[in-house]
Amino acid sequence: MSYPYLYSLQHCPYAMRARLGLLLAQQKVLVRAVNLKDKPAEMLVASPKGTVPILVQVEEQDGNSVETVLDESLEIMLWGLTKSDPLNLLYAGSSGALAKIMGLIQRNDQEFIGLLEKYKAASRYHDFSKLYYRGQCEIFIGELESRLQHQDFFMGTTASLADYALLPFIRQFARVDRKWYLQAPYPRLRDWLNRHLQQPLFTKAMIKYPLWLDNSGEFLLGSPAK
Repeated sequence: MSYPYLYSLQHCPYAMRARLGLLLAQQKVLVRAVNLKDKPAEMLVASPKGTVPILVQVEEQDGNSVETVLDESLEIMLWGLTKSDPLNLLYAGSSGALAKIMGLIQRNDQEFIGLLEKYKAASRYHDFSKLYYRGQCEIFIGELESRLQHQDFFMGTTASLADYALLPFIRQFARVDRKWYLQAPYPRLRDWLNRHLQQPLFTKAMIKYPLWLDNSGEFLLGSPAK
């Protein structure tokens, strides 16, 4: 049987997001770990923009091989979860819930991530603007903390797509200035993050695979590298 394959980079938050979504959807996918400083030609053919993640699915239709390429992390998560959503992360059956889930993810992607990148850069270069950009990030972080006041997850009493789509970026925020983060006024967000990072699912998503080179080195997502 031929499985879809995923071009991935271990610590890229977008690739991390895609791997989490595929594992949650229980989709069997082969991982092709790559180095973006030496991008495989096959990867660039699949998606010329040359960023990860990239999911490639080849199916036989009427005797012909038809290739489908998805090169956006959220697109890959939705691809998997529309096939199988055992934890009901899309809140099926709840009217209007998916639109709200996607709205929160959109704010993360369009507003928070850009500020987070500036906060990380300012911290890395000891720039005076670090506190400013951290404060800008805290507007969104504070809203997430408020959402967790009376529930364990961003959208309600059970996890949703939003929790896993935001996870890699909240993890990055927590790591920029660890000492400050641990005493910052966001105890519920810290608890939320710790619970996710301690899940076996996250460990599976973060398995390090050897680089895929010369058309070799594919590994089933979530399985230990041998």
